[in-house]
Amino acid sequence: MSTARKGGWGGTARKRPAGPLRRVGLRLLRVLGLPVLLILGWWAYSSANPTFYLPTPGRVATAFAEVWFSARITEDVLPSVGRLLTGYALAGLLGIGLGVAIGSSRTLRAAAEPVLEFFRAVPPPVLVPLIMLLAGLDTAMKVLVIVSGCVWPVLLNTVEGVRAVDEVLDDTGRCFGLRGAARLRHLVLPAASPQIMAGLRQALSIGIILMVIGEMFASTSGLGHTVVLFQRGFAIPEMWSGIVVLGLLGFGLSVAFRAVERRILAWHLARGEERGRHA
Repeated sequence: MSTARKGGWGGTARKRPAGPLRRVGLRLLRVLGLPVLLILGWWAYSSANPTFYLPTPGRVATAFAEVWFSARITEDVLPSVGRLLTGYALAGLLGIGLGVAIGSSRTLRAAAEPVLEFFRAVPPPVLVPLIMLLAGLDTAMKVLVIVSGCVWPVLLNTVEGVRAVDEVLDDTGRCFGLRGAARLRHLVLPAASPQIMAGLRQALSIGIILMVIGEMFASTSGLGHTVVLFQRGFAIPEMWSGIVVLGLLGFGLSVAFRAVERRILAWHLARGEERGRHA
């Protein structure tokens, strides 16, 4: 006569589903585990090897509270974020628009490819002095710097996404009279959207870098200007606090982008999960 053990027959115990508190704890551990370890390592090293240029996280946190919980939020942080989002949005619109046009036409693609390859190979920071000469030293210059670097990953990924549209789907759409704006909306853009979102993700990190670089040149406000100002004044904890603000800004924008990406590419992600289950 066979005997049953707790949780099932044959000696196999059924795995109990994790409770909500446990799931939250595991999620927090995955998200915060490495940052906490890095901060503890930084704290241990800076305490064992005290130096003027590497303050402890405690001093940086104190400087962070004193500097950024003040008028600098409206004078430096918000203008920087506004310039970043403006330049990023312009680069996205320009890159997607040109990318769809170039990717849809073999003639236009052949004519534009040498120019695209040339400008893609030019590092965007090199263009900052030229843009300063052409656009001046106002907000337009800083936005144009961001556009000049962010547009390329969006443009090139859009071109590749449009070129990769399934010919069978394209022919089927034409048979059903799907042409013009309807074809663009219901076939081309959805099919190219994974590539477009990949380009937009790359452009976001480039935009943050160019935002800082643009504000380091002949600027009187912004996060880049403030970090350089603290460095020149040997306000080292304050300088580190500015770097922390930039890191938190990048993290927040990345989380927001990921949420938007999941919403736009829900069909694509669901298809990938379905293929994974059947693999």
